Amino acid sequence: MKAAVMREVGQPLRIEEVQLSKPGPREVQVRVAAAGVCHSDLHFIEGKYPLPTPSVLGHEAAGVVEQVGEDVRRVKPGDHVIACLTPYCGHCRDCLTGHLNLCASTDTQREQDAPSRLSLGGRDIPQFLNLSAFAEQMLIHENACVAIRKDMPLDRAALIGCAVMTGVGAVINGSRVRPGETVAVIGCGGVGLAVINGAAIAGASRIVALDMNREKEALARQFGATDFVWAGEDKPVKAVLQLTGGGVDHSFEAVGLARTAEQAFGMLRRGGTANVIGMIPVGETVNLPGTAFLGERRIQGSQMGSNRFPVDMPRLVDFYMSGRLKLDEMISRRIRLEAVNTAFEEMKTGAIARSVIVFDA
Repeated sequence: MKAAVMREVGQPLRIEEVQLSKPGPREVQVRVAAAGVCHSDLHFIEGKYPLPTPSVLGHEAAGVVEQVGEDVRRVKPGDHVIACLTPYCGHCRDCLTGHLNLCASTDTQREQDAPSRLSLGGRDIPQFLNLSAFAEQMLIHENACVAIRKDMPLDRAALIGCAVMTGVGAVINGSRVRPGETVAVIGCGGVGLAVINGAAIAGASRIVALDMNREKEALARQFGATDFVWAGEDKPVKAVLQLTGGGVDHSFEAVGLARTAEQAFGMLRRGGTANVIGMIPVGETVNLPGTAFLGERRIQGSQMGSNRFPVDMPRLVDFYMSGRLKLDEMISRRIRLEAVNTAFEEMKTGAIARSVIVFDA
């Protein structure tokens, strides 16, 4: 099968032939229909997070089940599925207390002495974030995907696999935004736009969007933002404090920088919560004024929207089908796998929301 392979840090991905193993017990083979190009993948390409090479990137995908291994119960051939990079074992402490996204069990992976699910030129290679979705097919654990209704377009469903689950989940599950509360969102890429959309669905009374690119204002307002701050010149924290009369109840950092995480905390009113969604590079430190905590301000991390994805993702599909969740507007362009490097270059400009790789049916 064709796949986009990362050979070296800082170098373009290469389209190569990669071999897929046969489904083992509790494994599912999926024909990938669409895969979103996410900024998290770029972090690994640029070396901000370590990754063994060669590796097939991609972690935001939807497709159709082709084969299943022994003991698979959750899906069957022909099912349309969304994949999730946070598979769950179902029996560890995190799973049993409802925190499926925090499951760190290795039970959903193959044994160390077993052949890898992927190989390249006869050599086993590791699976990226349990998926390796920049490929025509994926071989994953059954607890790394969920079946969805078949009238859902798969190119839009792919976005739910990361950006939308991360953004909307951070609002609903993580920060628990309530009707009438105020929100600030730093960064209007795919995840940031999903946060804005989620805040609107949750009933936030004021949603302030911030971005370095002025052109993102129209898109942010389309997703539900009530105000826009151009972070390229304005002083973001001061602007938000003035707009909201003292700060917001919830802020969301969707860029992945220590500086913007600090800004998110600085935008809070007393008792507010800052959510760090972006992947801050390894080695960066977030510095906060200690006295600010006396006002019961909080800062917390967010991983994949604190999801219980077998329940959350089908609900998000229903939200889209009923017109409440905006996915069509998030797709800037549909591309072929061979154009993946161009998509990453466009991403660096900050001018687009999401490129989606569409595979042949």
